[in-house]
Amino acid sequence: MKALDIEAVQAFVLVADLASFTRAAEAMESTQSAVSLRIKRLEDGLGRRLLERTPRRVRLTAAGQIFLERARMLIAAHGEALDAFASVRRRLVVGISDHAVGAELPLLLQRVKRVEPGLLLEVRVGSSRDILVAFDDGALDAAIVLGHDAGRRDGEVLLTEAFGWMAARDFAHRAGDPLPLAAQAESCNMRSMGVAALDAAGIAWTEVFVGGGVGTVAAAVSAGLAIAVFSRRVAPPGSADVGPVLGLPMLPPRDLVLYASLSEPAARQSLKTFVAAIRSTAA
Repeated sequence: MKALDIEAVQAFVLVADLASFTRAAEAMESTQSAVSLRIKRLEDGLGRRLLERTPRRVRLTAAGQIFLERARMLIAAHGEALDAFASVRRRLVVGISDHAVGAELPLLLQRVKRVEPGLLLEVRVGSSRDILVAFDDGALDAAIVLGHDAGRRDGEVLLTEAFGWMAARDFAHRAGDPLPLAAQAESCNMRSMGVAALDAAGIAWTEVFVGGGVGTVAAAVSAGLAIAVFSRRVAPPGSADVGPVLGLPMLPPRDLVLYASLSEPAARQSLKTFVAAIRSTAA
Protein backbone atom coordinates (compact mmCIF):
# COMPACT_ATOMS: atom_id res chain seq x y z
CA MET A 1 0.00 0.00 0.00
CA LYS A 2 1.23 3.50 -0.81
CA ALA A 3 1.98 6.07 1.90
CA LEU A 4 -1.11 7.94 3.08
CA ASP A 5 -1.73 11.44 1.76
CA ILE A 6 -1.82 13.60 4.92
CA GLU A 7 -4.20 16.13 3.32
CA ALA A 8 -6.57 13.30 2.38
CA VAL A 9 -6.49 12.02 5.96
CA GLN A 10 -7.13 15.55 7.23
CA ALA A 11 -10.06 15.89 4.83
CA PHE A 12 -11.52 12.62 6.12
CA VAL A 13 -11.22 13.73 9.76
CA LEU A 14 -12.81 17.10 8.99
CA VAL A 15 -15.75 15.52 7.16
CA ALA A 16 -16.23 13.07 10.04
CA ASP A 17 -16.11 15.82 12.68
CA LEU A 18 -18.18 18.42 10.83
CA ALA A 19 -20.54 15.88 9.21
CA SER A 20 -20.32 17.87 6.00
CA PHE A 21 -18.17 17.92 2.87
CA THR A 22 -19.05 21.61 2.46
CA ARG A 23 -17.82 22.58 5.93
CA ALA A 24 -14.68 20.47 5.54
CA ALA A 25 -13.90 22.19 2.23
CA GLU A 26 -14.41 25.57 3.88
CA ALA A 27 -12.00 24.70 6.71
CA MET A 28 -9.39 23.52 4.19
CA GLU A 29 -9.92 26.53 1.89
CA SER A 30 -10.74 24.06 -0.86
CA THR A 31 -13.78 22.93 -2.83
CA GLN A 32 -16.28 20.20 -2.06
CA SER A 33 -15.31 18.31 -5.19
CA ALA A 34 -11.61 18.43 -4.27
CA VAL A 35 -12.35 17.11 -0.77
CA SER A 36 -14.50 14.32 -2.22
CA LEU A 37 -11.71 13.37 -4.64
CA ARG A 38 -9.10 13.26 -1.84
CA ILE A 39 -11.28 11.00 0.27
CA LYS A 40 -12.08 8.78 -2.71
CA ARG A 41 -8.34 8.29 -3.34
CA LEU A 42 -7.81 7.58 0.36
CA GLU A 43 -10.56 4.95 0.28
CA ASP A 44 -9.09 3.43 -2.86
CA GLY A 45 -5.65 3.26 -1.23
CA LEU A 46 -7.03 1.64 1.90
CA GLY A 47 -9.35 -0.65 -0.02
CA ARG A 48 -12.18 0.34 2.33
CA ARG A 49 -15.25 2.57 2.14
CA LEU A 50 -14.91 5.09 4.96
CA LEU A 51 -17.98 7.29 4.52
CA GLU A 52 -21.59 6.79 3.51
CA ARG A 53 -22.82 9.74 1.49
CA THR A 54 -26.51 10.67 1.18
CA PRO A 55 -28.10 13.95 0.02
CA ARG A 56 -28.89 14.94 3.62
CA ARG A 57 -26.15 13.47 5.77
CA VAL A 58 -22.69 11.97 5.95
CA ARG A 59 -21.88 9.12 8.29
CA LEU A 60 -18.99 6.80 8.99
CA THR A 61 -19.00 3.22 7.81
CA ALA A 62 -17.77 0.50 10.16
CA ALA A 63 -14.34 0.78 8.52
CA GLY A 64 -14.46 4.56 8.88
CA GLN A 65 -15.14 4.27 12.60
CA ILE A 66 -12.13 1.97 13.00
CA PHE A 67 -9.87 4.24 10.96
CA LEU A 68 -10.98 7.56 12.51
CA GLU A 69 -9.03 7.33 15.78
CA ARG A 70 -5.86 6.27 13.94
CA ALA A 71 -6.38 9.14 11.53
CA ARG A 72 -6.64 11.59 14.42
CA MET A 73 -3.37 10.28 15.86
CA LEU A 74 -1.68 10.69 12.48
CA ILE A 75 -2.90 14.30 12.11
CA ALA A 76 -1.78 15.10 15.67
CA ALA A 77 1.67 13.59 15.08
CA HIS A 78 1.98 15.49 11.80
CA GLY A 79 1.10 18.75 13.57
CA GLU A 80 3.62 18.10 16.32
CA ALA A 81 6.32 17.43 13.74
CA LEU A 82 5.58 20.72 11.97
CA ASP A 83 5.64 22.60 15.29
CA ALA A 84 8.86 20.97 16.51
CA PHE A 85 10.95 24.09 15.91
CA ALA A 86 8.28 26.68 16.54
CA SER A 87 9.40 29.22 19.14
CA VAL A 88 5.87 30.43 19.92
CA ARG A 89 2.78 28.28 20.27
CA ARG A 90 0.00 29.20 17.87
CA ARG A 91 -2.72 31.18 19.67
CA LEU A 92 -6.16 32.31 18.53
CA VAL A 93 -8.28 34.69 20.63
CA VAL A 94 -11.93 34.77 19.58
CA GLY A 95 -14.79 36.71 21.11
CA ILE A 96 -18.34 35.35 20.64
CA SER A 97 -21.69 36.90 21.43
CA ASP A 98 -23.31 35.20 24.40
CA HIS A 99 -26.46 34.84 22.29
CA ALA A 100 -24.54 32.86 19.65
CA VAL A 101 -23.31 30.01 21.85
CA GLY A 102 -25.25 27.57 23.97
CA ALA A 103 -25.22 23.93 24.94
CA GLU A 104 -23.34 23.09 21.72
CA LEU A 105 -20.19 24.95 22.87
CA PRO A 106 -18.43 21.80 24.19
CA LEU A 107 -19.06 20.09 20.85
CA LEU A 108 -17.76 23.14 18.99
CA LEU A 109 -14.54 23.23 21.04
CA GLN A 110 -14.10 19.47 20.67
CA ARG A 111 -14.35 19.71 16.88
CA VAL A 112 -11.78 22.50 16.73
CA LYS A 113 -9.37 20.74 19.10
CA ARG A 114 -9.53 17.51 17.13
CA VAL A 115 -8.53 19.29 13.94
CA GLU A 116 -6.07 21.75 15.55
CA PRO A 117 -4.60 19.83 18.52
CA GLY A 118 -1.62 22.18 18.87
CA LEU A 119 -3.69 25.37 18.92
CA LEU A 120 -3.97 27.49 22.06
CA LEU A 121 -7.56 28.65 21.72
CA GLU A 122 -8.91 31.44 23.91
CA VAL A 123 -12.65 32.07 23.72
CA ARG A 124 -14.26 35.09 25.34
CA VAL A 125 -18.04 35.26 25.62
CA GLY A 126 -19.95 38.50 26.17
CA SER A 127 -22.49 40.86 24.69
CA SER A 128 -22.13 41.64 20.98
CA ARG A 129 -21.47 45.27 21.88
CA ASP A 130 -18.65 44.45 24.32
CA ILE A 131 -17.10 41.88 21.98
CA LEU A 132 -16.97 44.38 19.12
CA VAL A 133 -15.39 47.02 21.36
CA ALA A 134 -12.71 44.52 22.41
CA PHE A 135 -12.08 43.61 18.77
CA ASP A 136 -11.79 47.24 17.69
CA ASP A 137 -9.37 47.81 20.59
CA GLY A 138 -7.13 45.01 19.28
CA ALA A 139 -7.77 42.63 22.18
CA LEU A 140 -9.26 39.93 19.92
CA ASP A 141 -8.11 38.23 16.72
CA ALA A 142 -11.72 37.74 15.68
CA ALA A 143 -15.22 38.61 16.82
CA ILE A 144 -18.39 36.64 16.09
CA VAL A 145 -21.45 38.70 16.93
CA LEU A 146 -25.08 39.23 16.05
CA GLY A 147 -25.38 41.95 13.42
CA HIS A 148 -27.38 44.78 14.97
CA ASP A 149 -25.43 47.65 13.39
CA ALA A 150 -26.77 47.92 9.85
CA GLY A 151 -24.22 50.62 9.04
CA ARG A 152 -21.18 48.41 9.62
CA ARG A 153 -20.10 46.57 6.45
CA ASP A 154 -16.65 45.15 7.28
CA GLY A 155 -17.82 41.72 8.47
CA GLU A 156 -18.58 38.35 6.88
CA VAL A 157 -22.03 36.83 7.40
CA LEU A 158 -21.60 33.27 8.69
CA LEU A 159 -25.27 32.30 8.97
CA THR A 160 -28.67 33.78 9.73
CA GLU A 161 -30.10 33.09 13.15
CA ALA A 162 -33.84 32.46 13.55
CA PHE A 163 -35.30 33.40 16.92
CA GLY A 164 -38.21 32.02 18.86
CA TRP A 165 -40.16 32.37 22.10
CA MET A 166 -38.52 29.50 23.96
CA ALA A 167 -40.04 27.80 26.99
CA ALA A 168 -39.87 24.46 28.78
CA ARG A 169 -42.00 21.83 27.07
CA ASP A 170 -44.29 21.59 30.10
CA PHE A 171 -44.65 25.38 30.42
CA ALA A 172 -48.28 26.44 30.97
CA HIS A 173 -49.63 29.94 30.47
CA ARG A 174 -53.11 30.94 31.58
CA ALA A 175 -54.99 32.94 28.95
CA GLY A 176 -55.48 36.56 29.98
CA ASP A 177 -52.41 36.72 32.23
CA PRO A 178 -49.43 38.87 31.22
CA LEU A 179 -46.75 36.85 29.45
CA PRO A 180 -43.97 36.00 31.95
CA LEU A 181 -40.57 36.90 30.51
CA ALA A 182 -37.00 36.05 31.45
CA ALA A 183 -34.23 38.25 30.06
CA GLN A 184 -30.97 39.96 30.79
CA ALA A 185 -30.68 43.64 31.72
CA GLU A 186 -32.44 46.37 29.74
CA SER A 187 -29.37 46.92 27.57
CA CYS A 188 -29.70 43.38 26.12
CA ASN A 189 -30.60 43.43 22.42
CA MET A 190 -32.62 40.22 22.68
CA ARG A 191 -34.72 41.70 25.47
CA SER A 192 -35.29 44.83 23.39
CA MET A 193 -36.28 42.72 20.37
CA GLY A 194 -38.83 40.69 22.34
CA VAL A 195 -40.35 43.60 24.25
CA ALA A 196 -40.68 45.69 21.07
CA ALA A 197 -42.46 42.82 19.28
CA LEU A 198 -44.88 42.28 22.18
CA ASP A 199 -45.63 45.98 22.58
CA ALA A 200 -46.24 46.35 18.83
CA ALA A 201 -48.67 43.42 18.97
CA GLY A 202 -50.45 44.80 22.05
CA ILE A 203 -49.59 41.75 24.17
CA ALA A 204 -49.26 42.33 27.91
CA TRP A 205 -46.08 41.04 29.51
CA THR A 206 -44.29 41.05 32.84
CA GLU A 207 -40.65 40.42 33.65
CA VAL A 208 -40.38 37.64 36.22
CA PHE A 209 -36.65 36.89 35.96
CA VAL A 210 -33.61 39.03 35.20
CA GLY A 211 -30.44 37.06 34.54
CA GLY A 212 -26.80 37.97 34.85
CA GLY A 213 -25.99 36.18 31.61
CA VAL A 214 -27.53 34.02 28.91
CA GLY A 215 -26.82 30.89 30.97
CA THR A 216 -28.96 32.12 33.85
CA VAL A 217 -31.80 33.05 31.50
CA ALA A 218 -31.57 29.57 29.97
CA ALA A 219 -31.79 28.08 33.47
CA ALA A 220 -34.97 30.07 34.17
CA VAL A 221 -36.50 28.78 30.93
CA SER A 222 -35.52 25.18 31.70
CA ALA A 223 -37.02 25.54 35.19
CA GLY A 224 -40.35 26.53 33.65
CA LEU A 225 -40.34 30.01 35.19
CA ALA A 226 -40.78 32.04 32.04
CA ILE A 227 -40.47 32.48 28.29
CA ALA A 228 -37.35 34.01 26.74
CA VAL A 229 -36.13 35.06 23.31
CA PHE A 230 -33.45 32.67 22.05
CA SER A 231 -31.91 31.68 18.77
CA ARG A 232 -33.41 28.30 17.87
CA ARG A 233 -29.90 27.04 17.16
CA VAL A 234 -28.67 27.59 20.71
CA ALA A 235 -31.92 27.43 22.70
CA PRO A 236 -31.81 25.61 26.07
CA PRO A 237 -31.94 21.81 25.69
CA GLY A 238 -35.48 20.48 26.04
CA SER A 239 -37.11 23.84 25.28
CA ALA A 240 -39.55 24.55 22.46
CA ASP A 241 -40.79 27.60 20.56
CA VAL A 242 -44.24 28.30 22.07
CA GLY A 243 -44.81 31.39 19.92
CA PRO A 244 -47.18 29.75 17.42
CA VAL A 245 -49.24 28.07 20.17
CA LEU A 246 -49.62 31.28 22.19
CA GLY A 247 -50.12 33.53 19.16
CA LEU A 248 -46.97 35.55 19.78
CA PRO A 249 -45.50 37.79 17.08
CA MET A 250 -42.78 36.59 14.72
CA LEU A 251 -39.28 37.71 15.66
CA PRO A 252 -36.90 39.16 13.05
CA PRO A 253 -33.82 37.13 12.07
CA ARG A 254 -30.30 38.37 12.75
CA ASP A 255 -27.09 37.65 10.87
CA LEU A 256 -24.21 36.09 12.76
CA VAL A 257 -21.24 38.13 11.57
CA LEU A 258 -17.50 37.49 11.68
CA TYR A 259 -14.99 40.31 12.06
CA ALA A 260 -11.35 39.26 11.79
CA SER A 261 -7.92 40.84 11.61
CA LEU A 262 -5.34 38.14 10.96
CA SER A 263 -2.28 38.37 8.76
CA GLU A 264 -0.54 35.08 9.60
CA PRO A 265 -1.62 32.22 7.27
CA ALA A 266 -1.60 29.61 10.06
CA ALA A 267 -3.85 31.80 12.24
CA ARG A 268 -6.25 32.37 9.35
CA GLN A 269 -6.41 28.63 8.79
CA SER A 270 -7.20 28.02 12.46
CA LEU A 271 -9.99 30.60 12.27
CA LYS A 272 -11.35 28.86 9.16
CA THR A 273 -11.57 25.64 11.15
CA PHE A 274 -13.33 27.42 14.01
CA VAL A 275 -15.83 29.11 11.69
CA ALA A 276 -16.57 25.86 9.84
CA ALA A 277 -17.31 24.21 13.20
CA ILE A 278 -19.76 27.00 14.09
CA ARG A 279 -21.53 26.70 10.75
CA SER A 280 -21.80 22.94 11.24
CA THR A 281 -23.92 23.52 14.38
CA ALA A 282 -26.61 25.04 12.15
CA ALA A 283 -26.94 21.86 10.07
